[in-house]
Amino acid sequence: MRVLMLSWEFPPHIVGGLGKHVGDLAPALAAEGLDVHVVTPGLGGGAALDRLCDGLTVHRVPSVAPPVGNQSILAHTQENNLHLERKCHELATALGDFDLIHGHDWLVAYASVGLKYALKRPLVVTVHSMERGRMQGRLTSDESLAINGTEWWLTYEAWRVITVSKYMAQQVHNFFSVPFDKLDVIYNGVTKPQLGRLNPAERAAFRQTFAAPDDKIAYYVGRLVHEKGVQILIEAAPLILQTLPNVKFVIAGTGAYLPVLREMAQALRVADHFVFTGFIADDVRDKLYQVADVAVFPSLYEPFGIVALEAMAYGCPVVVSETGGLAEFVRPHETGILTKCGDAASLAWGILHTLQHPTWAAERAANALCMVEDTYNWRRIARQTLQTYEQAYQGWQQSPWAS
Repeated sequence: MRVLMLSWEFPPHIVGGLGKHVGDLAPALAAEGLDVHVVTPGLGGGAALDRLCDGLTVHRVPSVAPPVGNQSILAHTQENNLHLERKCHELATALGDFDLIHGHDWLVAYASVGLKYALKRPLVVTVHSMERGRMQGRLTSDESLAINGTEWWLTYEAWRVITVSKYMAQQVHNFFSVPFDKLDVIYNGVTKPQLGRLNPAERAAFRQTFAAPDDKIAYYVGRLVHEKGVQILIEAAPLILQTLPNVKFVIAGTGAYLPVLREMAQALRVADHFVFTGFIADDVRDKLYQVADVAVFPSLYEPFGIVALEAMAYGCPVVVSETGGLAEFVRPHETGILTKCGDAASLAWGILHTLQHPTWAAERAANALCMVEDTYNWRRIARQTLQTYEQAYQGWQQSPWAS
Protein backbone atom coordinates (compact mmCIF):
# COMPACT_ATOMS: atom_id res chain seq x y z
CA MET A 1 0.00 0.00 0.00
CA ARG A 2 1.33 3.44 -0.95
CA VAL A 3 0.31 6.15 1.50
CA LEU A 4 0.45 9.92 1.02
CA MET A 5 0.82 11.45 4.48
CA LEU A 6 0.47 15.18 5.11
CA SER A 7 1.68 16.75 8.34
CA TRP A 8 2.49 20.31 9.39
CA GLU A 9 5.29 18.99 11.60
CA PHE A 10 7.97 16.38 11.01
CA PRO A 11 11.44 16.15 12.59
CA PRO A 12 13.48 18.27 12.87
CA HIS A 13 10.45 20.59 12.94
CA ILE A 14 8.64 19.63 16.15
CA VAL A 15 6.40 22.01 18.07
CA GLY A 16 4.39 19.53 20.12
CA GLY A 17 3.02 16.00 20.18
CA LEU A 18 1.96 16.11 16.51
CA GLY A 19 5.54 16.18 15.24
CA LYS A 20 6.65 13.42 17.57
CA HIS A 21 3.66 11.27 16.60
CA VAL A 22 4.19 11.49 12.85
CA GLY A 23 7.96 11.20 13.26
CA ASP A 24 7.53 7.82 14.98
CA LEU A 25 4.43 6.53 13.16
CA ALA A 26 5.77 6.94 9.62
CA PRO A 27 8.87 4.69 10.03
CA ALA A 28 6.79 2.17 11.99
CA LEU A 29 4.36 1.95 9.07
CA ALA A 30 7.27 1.55 6.66
CA ALA A 31 8.54 -1.33 8.80
CA GLU A 32 5.16 -3.02 8.22
CA GLY A 33 5.79 -2.99 4.48
CA LEU A 34 3.99 0.22 3.44
CA ASP A 35 5.42 2.77 1.02
CA VAL A 36 4.96 6.03 2.94
CA HIS A 37 5.54 9.48 1.48
CA VAL A 38 5.37 12.30 4.05
CA VAL A 39 4.82 15.78 2.63
CA THR A 40 5.47 18.58 5.09
CA PRO A 41 6.39 22.30 5.05
CA GLY A 42 10.12 22.90 5.36
CA LEU A 43 9.70 25.07 8.43
CA GLY A 44 12.45 23.66 10.62
CA GLY A 45 15.24 22.60 8.32
CA GLY A 46 16.02 19.18 6.94
CA ALA A 47 16.66 18.01 3.38
CA ALA A 48 14.08 18.72 0.68
CA LEU A 49 14.12 15.01 -0.20
CA ASP A 50 14.94 12.64 2.63
CA ARG A 51 14.73 8.85 2.30
CA LEU A 52 14.89 7.93 5.95
CA CYS A 53 14.55 4.16 5.55
CA ASP A 54 13.17 1.54 3.19
CA GLY A 55 9.56 2.49 2.55
CA LEU A 56 9.72 6.03 3.98
CA THR A 57 10.46 9.19 1.99
CA VAL A 58 10.01 12.70 3.38
CA HIS A 59 9.36 15.61 1.02
CA ARG A 60 9.93 19.02 2.65
CA VAL A 61 8.23 21.76 0.66
CA PRO A 62 9.58 25.34 0.59
CA SER A 63 7.29 27.26 2.90
CA VAL A 64 6.03 30.75 3.51
CA ALA A 65 7.55 32.37 6.60
CA PRO A 66 5.49 31.99 9.79
CA PRO A 67 3.17 34.89 10.64
CA VAL A 68 4.34 37.62 13.00
CA GLY A 69 2.39 40.00 15.17
CA ASN A 70 -1.28 40.10 14.24
CA GLN A 71 -0.90 38.23 10.96
CA SER A 72 -3.42 35.42 10.49
CA ILE A 73 -2.36 31.82 11.09
CA LEU A 74 -5.23 30.86 8.77
CA ALA A 75 -3.82 32.76 5.81
CA HIS A 76 -0.38 31.32 6.56
CA THR A 77 -1.64 27.72 6.59
CA GLN A 78 -3.80 28.19 3.51
CA GLU A 79 -0.90 29.55 1.49
CA ASN A 80 1.39 26.74 2.59
CA ASN A 81 -1.32 24.18 1.84
CA LEU A 82 -1.26 25.33 -1.78
CA HIS A 83 2.43 24.45 -1.93
CA LEU A 84 1.82 21.10 -0.22
CA GLU A 85 -0.97 20.20 -2.62
CA ARG A 86 1.12 21.16 -5.65
CA LYS A 87 3.95 18.93 -4.44
CA CYS A 88 1.57 16.02 -3.90
CA HIS A 89 0.28 16.32 -7.46
CA GLU A 90 3.89 16.19 -8.69
CA LEU A 91 4.46 13.02 -6.67
CA ALA A 92 1.28 11.40 -7.97
CA THR A 93 2.39 12.13 -11.53
CA ALA A 94 5.92 10.83 -10.95
CA LEU A 95 5.14 7.77 -8.81
CA GLY A 96 1.69 6.72 -9.96
CA ASP A 97 -1.40 6.31 -7.84
CA PHE A 98 -1.43 6.49 -4.07
CA ASP A 99 -3.80 4.09 -2.36
CA LEU A 100 -4.72 6.38 0.50
CA ILE A 101 -4.25 9.89 1.91
CA HIS A 102 -3.59 10.44 5.62
CA GLY A 103 -3.89 14.00 6.93
CA HIS A 104 -2.87 15.05 10.43
CA ASP A 105 -4.97 17.82 12.00
CA TRP A 106 -6.58 20.95 10.55
CA LEU A 107 -3.27 22.55 9.56
CA VAL A 108 -3.17 20.35 6.43
CA ALA A 109 -6.95 20.17 5.93
CA TYR A 110 -7.11 22.26 2.75
CA ALA A 111 -4.55 20.15 0.89
CA SER A 112 -5.86 16.86 2.29
CA VAL A 113 -9.44 17.43 1.21
CA GLY A 114 -8.40 18.87 -2.16
CA LEU A 115 -6.28 15.81 -2.87
CA LYS A 116 -9.09 13.49 -1.84
CA TYR A 117 -11.20 14.87 -4.69
CA ALA A 118 -8.41 15.35 -7.20
CA LEU A 119 -6.82 11.93 -6.76
CA LYS A 120 -10.12 10.18 -5.94
CA ARG A 121 -8.65 8.29 -3.01
CA PRO A 122 -9.94 7.69 0.54
CA LEU A 123 -8.88 10.19 3.18
CA VAL A 124 -8.00 9.12 6.72
CA VAL A 125 -7.62 11.91 9.28
CA THR A 126 -5.99 11.93 12.70
CA VAL A 127 -7.33 14.55 15.11
CA HIS A 128 -4.57 15.38 17.58
CA SER A 129 -6.31 18.28 19.33
CA MET A 130 -9.27 20.61 18.86
CA GLU A 131 -9.65 24.38 18.90
CA ARG A 132 -12.47 24.12 21.43
CA GLY A 133 -10.13 22.36 23.82
CA ARG A 134 -7.17 24.66 23.22
CA MET A 135 -9.41 27.68 23.85
CA GLN A 136 -11.14 26.04 26.85
CA GLY A 137 -14.43 26.14 24.93
CA ARG A 138 -14.23 29.88 24.21
CA LEU A 139 -14.48 30.36 20.45
CA THR A 140 -14.55 34.13 20.81
CA SER A 141 -12.50 35.24 17.80
CA ASP A 142 -13.19 34.95 14.10
CA GLU A 143 -9.98 32.94 13.76
CA SER A 144 -11.00 30.40 16.40
CA LEU A 145 -14.41 30.01 14.80
CA ALA A 146 -12.79 29.47 11.40
CA ILE A 147 -10.35 26.88 12.76
CA ASN A 148 -13.21 25.07 14.49
CA GLY A 149 -15.14 25.07 11.22
CA THR A 150 -12.11 23.72 9.36
CA GLU A 151 -11.81 20.89 11.88
CA TRP A 152 -15.47 20.00 11.39
CA TRP A 153 -15.06 20.07 7.59
CA LEU A 154 -11.98 17.84 7.74
CA THR A 155 -13.70 15.19 9.88
CA TYR A 156 -16.78 15.36 7.64
CA GLU A 157 -14.71 14.76 4.50
CA ALA A 158 -12.64 11.95 6.02
CA TRP A 159 -13.40 8.33 5.22
CA ARG A 160 -12.30 7.41 8.73
CA VAL A 161 -11.21 9.52 11.70
CA ILE A 162 -8.50 8.47 14.16
CA THR A 163 -8.31 10.06 17.60
CA VAL A 164 -5.47 9.61 20.08
CA SER A 165 -7.72 8.92 23.08
CA LYS A 166 -11.27 7.97 24.00
CA TYR A 167 -11.62 11.46 25.42
CA MET A 168 -10.91 12.96 22.00
CA ALA A 169 -13.24 10.49 20.28
CA GLN A 170 -16.07 11.63 22.56
CA GLN A 171 -15.29 15.28 21.82
CA VAL A 172 -15.20 14.74 18.06
CA HIS A 173 -18.53 12.93 18.30
CA ASN A 174 -20.13 15.58 20.53
CA PHE A 175 -18.88 18.70 18.75
CA PHE A 176 -18.81 17.55 15.12
CA SER A 177 -21.49 14.81 15.11
CA VAL A 178 -19.03 12.27 13.74
CA PRO A 179 -20.65 8.84 14.22
CA PHE A 180 -18.81 6.44 16.48
CA ASP A 181 -18.63 3.81 13.73
CA LYS A 182 -16.44 6.24 11.74
CA LEU A 183 -14.04 6.75 14.68
CA ASP A 184 -10.99 4.68 15.64
CA VAL A 185 -9.14 5.29 18.90
CA ILE A 186 -5.42 4.62 18.45
CA TYR A 187 -3.27 5.78 21.32
CA ASN A 188 0.02 7.57 20.96
CA GLY A 189 3.23 5.77 21.73
CA VAL A 190 6.76 6.42 22.84
CA THR A 191 10.05 5.28 21.39
CA LYS A 192 12.45 3.20 23.45
CA PRO A 193 14.86 5.59 25.19
CA GLN A 194 17.92 6.18 23.05
CA LEU A 195 19.99 7.67 25.85
CA GLY A 196 21.83 5.19 28.07
CA ARG A 197 21.40 5.31 31.81
CA LEU A 198 23.60 7.87 33.55
CA ASN A 199 26.08 6.42 36.00
CA PRO A 200 26.12 7.91 39.54
CA ALA A 201 28.96 10.32 38.76
CA GLU A 202 27.33 11.54 35.52
CA ARG A 203 24.00 11.88 37.28
CA ALA A 204 25.46 13.99 40.11
CA ALA A 205 27.39 16.24 37.72
CA PHE A 206 24.39 16.84 35.44
CA ARG A 207 22.05 17.39 38.38
CA GLN A 208 24.21 20.19 39.76
CA THR A 209 23.44 22.20 36.62
CA PHE A 210 19.91 22.70 37.92
CA ALA A 211 19.83 22.03 41.66
CA ALA A 212 21.89 21.63 44.80
CA PRO A 213 22.77 18.05 45.82
CA ASP A 214 20.11 17.93 48.55
CA ASP A 215 17.36 19.53 46.45
CA LYS A 216 14.41 17.61 45.06
CA ILE A 217 13.65 18.26 41.37
CA ALA A 218 10.12 18.62 40.04
CA TYR A 219 10.31 18.69 36.24
CA TYR A 220 7.95 19.95 33.54
CA VAL A 221 8.73 19.83 29.82
CA GLY A 222 6.47 21.01 27.03
CA ARG A 223 5.02 24.07 25.39
CA LEU A 224 4.45 27.08 27.64
CA VAL A 225 0.87 27.91 26.80
CA HIS A 226 -2.17 28.39 29.03
CA GLU A 227 -3.73 24.96 28.43
CA LYS A 228 -0.61 23.15 29.67
CA GLY A 229 -1.35 24.45 33.18
CA VAL A 230 2.16 25.43 34.32
CA GLN A 231 0.52 28.37 36.10
CA ILE A 232 -1.19 25.82 38.37
CA LEU A 233 2.23 24.39 39.25
CA ILE A 234 3.48 27.87 40.16
CA GLU A 235 0.40 28.40 42.34
CA ALA A 236 1.12 25.06 44.03
CA ALA A 237 4.77 25.91 44.70
CA PRO A 238 4.22 27.93 47.95
CA LEU A 239 2.12 25.07 49.35
CA ILE A 240 4.85 22.57 48.50
CA LEU A 241 7.67 24.71 49.85
CA GLN A 242 5.93 25.14 53.21
CA THR A 243 6.50 21.42 53.78
CA LEU A 244 9.60 20.77 51.64
CA PRO A 245 11.64 23.96 51.26
CA ASN A 246 14.37 22.27 49.20
CA VAL A 247 12.42 21.70 45.96
CA LYS A 248 13.63 23.04 42.62
CA PHE A 249 11.10 23.37 39.82
CA VAL A 250 12.70 22.92 36.39
CA ILE A 251 10.47 24.21 33.59
CA ALA A 252 11.74 23.28 30.12
CA GLY A 253 10.22 24.63 26.94
CA THR A 254 9.21 27.79 25.16
CA GLY A 255 5.96 29.53 24.37
CA ALA A 256 4.06 32.79 24.47
CA TYR A 257 3.04 32.23 28.10
CA LEU A 258 6.63 32.33 29.44
CA PRO A 259 6.61 36.04 30.50
CA VAL A 260 3.34 35.51 32.39
CA LEU A 261 4.78 32.48 34.21
CA ARG A 262 7.93 34.37 35.20
CA GLU A 263 5.83 37.22 36.58
CA MET A 264 3.66 34.78 38.55
CA ALA A 265 6.71 33.18 40.13
CA GLN A 266 8.01 36.61 41.13
CA ALA A 267 4.64 37.72 42.51
CA LEU A 268 4.32 34.56 44.64
CA ARG A 269 7.94 34.96 45.82
CA VAL A 270 8.99 31.53 44.58
CA ALA A 271 11.09 32.64 41.61
CA ASP A 272 14.32 31.49 43.31
CA HIS A 273 12.96 27.94 43.24
CA PHE A 274 12.18 27.98 39.51
CA VAL A 275 14.54 27.37 36.60
CA PHE A 276 13.09 28.30 33.21
CA THR A 277 15.46 26.62 30.77
CA GLY A 278 13.92 27.72 27.49
CA PHE A 279 14.40 25.33 24.59
CA ILE A 280 16.44 22.24 25.43
CA ALA A 281 17.93 19.59 23.16
CA ASP A 282 16.53 16.06 23.27
CA ASP A 283 19.52 14.66 25.15
CA VAL A 284 19.16 17.30 27.89
CA ARG A 285 15.42 16.59 28.09
CA ASP A 286 16.10 12.88 28.53
CA LYS A 287 18.83 13.40 31.12
CA LEU A 288 16.41 15.52 33.13
CA TYR A 289 13.94 12.62 33.16
CA GLN A 290 16.69 10.56 34.77
CA VAL A 291 17.63 13.05 37.49
CA ALA A 292 14.16 14.41 38.33
CA ASP A 293 12.38 13.13 41.41
CA VAL A 294 8.99 13.72 39.81
CA ALA A 295 7.70 14.76 36.37
CA VAL A 296 4.66 17.03 36.58
CA PHE A 297 2.11 17.65 33.83
CA PRO A 298 -0.72 19.85 35.18
CA SER A 299 -2.59 20.27 31.90
CA LEU A 300 -5.99 21.92 31.69
CA TYR A 301 -6.50 20.33 28.25
CA GLU A 302 -4.54 17.31 27.04
CA PRO A 303 -5.76 15.18 24.12
CA PHE A 304 -3.19 12.55 25.03
CA GLY A 305 0.09 13.53 26.73
CA ILE A 306 3.13 11.94 25.08
CA VAL A 307 5.48 13.69 27.52
CA ALA A 308 4.04 11.67 30.41
CA LEU A 309 4.79 8.46 28.49
CA GLU A 310 8.33 9.70 27.87
CA ALA A 311 8.82 10.24 31.60
CA MET A 312 7.49 6.75 32.28
CA ALA A 313 9.87 5.27 29.69
CA TYR A 314 12.79 6.70 31.69
CA GLY A 315 11.43 5.42 34.99
CA CYS A 316 10.51 8.87 36.33
CA PRO A 317 7.46 9.04 38.65
CA VAL A 318 4.65 11.17 37.21
CA VAL A 319 2.00 13.46 38.68
CA VAL A 320 -0.63 14.65 36.20
CA SER A 321 -3.97 16.39 36.17
CA GLU A 322 -7.01 14.21 35.67
CA THR A 323 -7.95 15.41 32.22
CA GLY A 324 -8.16 14.15 28.65
CA GLY A 325 -5.94 11.30 27.57
CA LEU A 326 -3.76 11.53 30.69
CA ALA A 327 -6.59 10.08 32.75
CA GLU A 328 -6.76 7.06 30.43
CA PHE A 329 -3.23 5.74 30.88
CA VAL A 330 -2.13 7.14 34.23
CA ARG A 331 -3.77 4.73 36.65
CA PRO A 332 -4.04 6.31 40.10
CA HIS A 333 -1.51 5.00 42.62
CA GLU A 334 -0.52 2.26 40.17
CA THR A 335 1.33 4.00 37.34
CA GLY A 336 1.21 7.58 38.62
CA ILE A 337 -0.78 10.08 40.64
CA LEU A 338 -3.83 11.90 39.28
CA THR A 339 -4.76 15.30 40.72
CA LYS A 340 -7.82 17.51 40.26
CA CYS A 341 -7.60 19.52 37.07
CA GLY A 342 -6.83 23.19 37.72
CA ASP A 343 -6.54 22.67 41.50
CA ALA A 344 -3.24 23.92 42.96
CA ALA A 345 -3.84 22.32 46.37
CA SER A 346 -4.49 18.92 44.79
CA LEU A 347 -1.38 19.25 42.61
CA ALA A 348 0.70 20.19 45.65
CA TRP A 349 -0.57 17.10 47.47
CA GLY A 350 0.36 14.83 44.56
CA ILE A 351 3.88 16.23 44.30
CA LEU A 352 4.46 16.11 48.05
CA HIS A 353 3.17 12.54 48.25
CA THR A 354 5.62 11.51 45.53
CA LEU A 355 8.61 13.30 47.05
CA GLN A 356 7.91 12.18 50.62
CA HIS A 357 7.35 8.51 49.74
CA PRO A 358 10.15 7.60 47.30
CA THR A 359 9.64 3.84 47.68
CA TRP A 360 6.00 4.03 46.63
CA ALA A 361 6.95 6.43 43.84
CA ALA A 362 9.57 3.96 42.55
CA GLU A 363 7.00 1.15 42.55
CA ARG A 364 4.60 3.24 40.48
CA ALA A 365 7.40 4.15 38.08
CA ALA A 366 8.30 0.46 37.63
CA ASN A 367 4.66 -0.40 36.89
CA ALA A 368 4.46 2.45 34.40
CA LEU A 369 7.59 1.33 32.59
CA CYS A 370 6.14 -2.17 32.10
CA MET A 371 2.88 -0.68 30.81
CA VAL A 372 4.69 1.54 28.31
CA GLU A 373 6.76 -1.33 26.94
CA ASP A 374 3.74 -3.64 26.60
CA THR A 375 1.06 -1.29 25.29
CA TYR A 376 2.41 1.98 23.93
CA ASN A 377 4.98 0.77 21.42
CA TRP A 378 4.96 2.01 17.83
CA ARG A 379 4.90 -1.42 16.22
CA ARG A 380 1.54 -2.11 17.83
CA ILE A 381 0.26 1.36 16.94
CA ALA A 382 1.39 1.01 13.32
CA ARG A 383 -0.51 -2.26 12.98
CA GLN A 384 -3.66 -0.67 14.41
CA THR A 385 -3.26 2.22 11.96
CA LEU A 386 -2.85 -0.25 9.10
CA GLN A 387 -6.16 -1.84 10.08
CA THR A 388 -7.82 1.57 9.78
CA TYR A 389 -6.19 2.07 6.37
CA GLU A 390 -7.46 -1.30 5.17
CA GLN A 391 -10.97 -0.59 6.42
CA ALA A 392 -11.01 2.81 4.68
CA TYR A 393 -9.60 1.38 1.45
CA GLN A 394 -12.05 -1.52 1.35
CA GLY A 395 -14.94 0.83 1.98
CA TRP A 396 -13.75 3.11 -0.80
CA GLN A 397 -13.43 0.17 -3.23
CA GLN A 398 -17.07 -0.73 -2.61
CA SER A 399 -18.26 2.83 -3.19
CA PRO A 400 -19.09 4.73 -6.43
CA TRP A 401 -15.84 6.68 -5.89
CA ALA A 402 -13.78 3.70 -7.08
CA SER A 403 -15.52 3.43 -10.43
